[in-house]
Amino acid sequence: MADMKSEAPKLTNPQRHSGGAYTCEGCERIYTSLNFLQKHKKYYCSLRTMTESWECNVCKKKFTLLSCFNSHVSTHTDEKPYQCTQCDKAFNQLGNLTKHLRTHTGEKPYQCTQCDKAFNQSGHLTAHLRTHTGEKPYQCTQCDKTFCISGALKRHLRTHTGEKPHQCTQCDKAFSEPGNLTKHLRNHTGEKPYQCTLCNKAFKQSCDLTTHLRTHTGEKPYQCTQCDKAFKVRGALTAHLRTHTGVKPYHCPQCDKAFSHSTHLNNHLRTHTGEKPFQCTQCDKAFSHSGDLTKHLRTHTGEKPYQCTQCDKAFNQSRNLSKHLRTHVTSCQ
Repeated sequence: MADMKSEAPKLTNPQRHSGGAYTCEGCERIYTSLNFLQKHKKYYCSLRTMTESWECNVCKKKFTLLSCFNSHVSTHTDEKPYQCTQCDKAFNQLGNLTKHLRTHTGEKPYQCTQCDKAFNQSGHLTAHLRTHTGEKPYQCTQCDKTFCISGALKRHLRTHTGEKPHQCTQCDKAFSEPGNLTKHLRNHTGEKPYQCTLCNKAFKQSCDLTTHLRTHTGEKPYQCTQCDKAFKVRGALTAHLRTHTGVKPYHCPQCDKAFSHSTHLNNHLRTHTGEKPFQCTQCDKAFSHSGDLTKHLRTHTGEKPYQCTQCDKAFNQSRNLSKHLRTHVTSCQ
């Protein structure tokens, strides 16, 4: 597998500390015994110059550290000797197992010095620090966009090439990112792995759970800069801002109407097609809007969710409550 000499490198004047400690010049580890240091350098941290290095005979890469060479060699084989004791996953490098174990223990040893965030991998911390510094070292060769992590650049390049390497095994859809394929597959399996701890609802995507939790907490982190309204999701803020700007980017291809929301356009298109996709399960009526079906279902259930605050009357539609409230205003005049 490699072009390397059989004999272990000899220790040449190892650095000795007071108290009888010895330091490895390859990795700066300290040993109390010269014998332990010799074993360490022979089996773990043997150091050579690039002119006298370990060369991989598969890809011709060279290594001056024996440990790095051994780790590299395992990437060319299917051997995965490092087994997780918590699950059935196995790894070809000890370092990868160490990282994986943190997903079980929750350990996050890499602490950001700029904020209170911590990470389970040093690479994640490095990428995070760029959110503080603004550094984006990965430049797209097709346009002027730059990225703070190499993975983001790789995904971006697919917008230029159109490459979609992640193919669904259940249908003919393909995706440029593995995460999008994972989410899509849940449409086939019905899996909803993200469970709300406050109620029994579950979701296919973590972002949907995050949004749902705000219905419990009342949090509205997306603040309009033009008025005092705030929203639970970014998309709702984006749509709201159009009420200030008057922008209507969604144009009907059948007539000259335009809309500020895509859902409003979809609803409008049904006036052209006559489509009524919302079917009542209690009778044969169908509706073009989901809201109309919701109102109709109350005629079957008898539900009256709109309660008058002035008397004990309740109504199945908000507009009926609004009409009723006027009778109180009139009686007071």
